[in-house]
Amino acid sequence: MAGLLLYCRSGFESDVANEVQDKASALEVYGYPQAKNNTGYVLFNCYQPEQAELLAKKLTFDSLVFARQMFACQAVIENMDVADRVSPILAAFDGFPLCGELRVEYADTTEGRELSKFCRKISVPLRQALRKRNKLTAKENSTKPVAHIFFTSNDTAYVGYSFSNNNSPLPLGILRLKFPHAAPSRSTLKLDEAFQVFIPKEEHDTRLQGGLYAVDLGACPGGWTYQLVQRGMFVQAVDNGAMDEALMETGQVTYCPEDGFKFQPKKNNIYWLVCDMIEQPQRVAKLMATWVAEERCKEAMFNLKLPMKKRYESVQGALQIIQQVMLANEIKKYELQAKHLYHNREEVTVHLRLIPKK
Repeated sequence: MAGLLLYCRSGFESDVANEVQDKASALEVYGYPQAKNNTGYVLFNCYQPEQAELLAKKLTFDSLVFARQMFACQAVIENMDVADRVSPILAAFDGFPLCGELRVEYADTTEGRELSKFCRKISVPLRQALRKRNKLTAKENSTKPVAHIFFTSNDTAYVGYSFSNNNSPLPLGILRLKFPHAAPSRSTLKLDEAFQVFIPKEEHDTRLQGGLYAVDLGACPGGWTYQLVQRGMFVQAVDNGAMDEALMETGQVTYCPEDGFKFQPKKNNIYWLVCDMIEQPQRVAKLMATWVAEERCKEAMFNLKLPMKKRYESVQGALQIIQQVMLANEIKKYELQAKHLYHNREEVTVHLRLIPKK
């Protein structure tokens, strides 16, 4: 067997399956997904095994909404002798390219996390053995492929590799953040993660700098406003609810008790528009796209609340609405990204911005 293994949040396996099926077909790579509810991963089996590597190269990881990580899976090893797991895994690496890093991982589920200690322990002998067999560089090399061993139990593992320019650099594909106690709600982590995932670190000093003006639609109690204030921005917080008092005392927040769908800024100086309103995803998508297309803001970061079923289809429909709005306004150069982030639940975060004119 050979295919593409993808990690995801438990419960979103069918969404990953639908997404990878669509994306692979568009690349003329054909196969079928294997997905079991609440396992935290999906295996897309290629009808032509040699196309697994092609898919790992050509399917742009950043274009995937629901996947946290992906790698070209070349083998699944089952019923390993617990006295010697290294030998069968080494044998599976025959024919692999020279890798510059080894990741021994597990699913982000209750059952998977029980394997975390075991995975850390077995990483050492596996790394040593792979280096002896010249399958892994003596020191980590970020220009080489990444070797992956994904355990689903202590005697079963999927083995493969990814390309360092087309994968997640994070362990398990997860960005873990510490909740700031001064923040008024845990939703603050969603925007913090979104900024770190969507905005290149070297551009934070300009695109997230202090002194910028922002609008937060559906702001109360202020979880997202908190992230903007912490970065030194001035925020118009739009909501009919109550804002956190400590945020108001900063002097950086102007409270606007209005409907987020009707609010209009009085000045044309807004850089960021953020929104975490509980509304239909299509309605939010149209509102955000309209703000960007009409240049009421430079960049928008917002959440789409998803239905219980057909979540992938719902996201695709919302993204199509955004594209239609941009087309109707004759906007050709823009950046559109969407991701089911670690701190999200039944929602997807979208980033939209106009590409600055040179």
